[in-house]
Amino acid sequence: MIVAQQKPLAEIKGMLAGYRKILILGCGTCTTVCFAGGEKEVGVLASALRMVSRIEGGEKKVEELTIQRQCEWEFIDPIAESLRAAEAVLSLGCGVGVQAIAERVPEARVLPGLNTAFMGQPLAQGIWSERCAGCGDCVLHLTGGICPIARCSKSLLNGPCGGAQGGQCEVDSSIECAWQLIYERLKALGQLHLMAEIIPHKDWARGRDGGPRRIVREDLLIEEREIV
Repeated sequence: MIVAQQKPLAEIKGMLAGYRKILILGCGTCTTVCFAGGEKEVGVLASALRMVSRIEGGEKKVEELTIQRQCEWEFIDPIAESLRAAEAVLSLGCGVGVQAIAERVPEARVLPGLNTAFMGQPLAQGIWSERCAGCGDCVLHLTGGICPIARCSKSLLNGPCGGAQGGQCEVDSSIECAWQLIYERLKALGQLHLMAEIIPHKDWARGRDGGPRRIVREDLLIEEREIV
């Protein structure tokens, strides 16, 4: 899932300073699960902004709305008029959602209410940890299902750096050494021989360094159109 955090209220106030009619738009998927941008968070933030506006003598009108997903046009289209009617749309979706709305409804002024952090998983109530860097060249079959790119502080592909102590990372001792975890996992699976394989250097053109990425499944296309 995509994990995000709400921006500080002071920063949000600054972004909205010049607008009087504001729509706070939540997302019912990833940012709901990580308690950053669901219907509840929309309501809390809207109440806070209304209170601040009253205290400061402003006249902001703050409306609330949450859709299932901000990253897909089929959920954006039904609320397009509401987006156009607002002077500013404060998105509590991830960065993809902000851009999807801006692209689909270019008349809308869409502002990010969240900082998108990473792709990860919940470890416990209120704790999320990065698990995937979206590198475009997965090696999890060689590392026991533990990602060395996302979980090793140095993103090493061929074993530990030598600085780990007691199974903890030398960069941050609160982090478990990813390669220690990989070793233990492969040992438990009877696959320690995989540690002897040299993983080739990554083709970073498949990752973010190669520019915006996309996947086209010809078998899923329903009409002929130019792919841009």
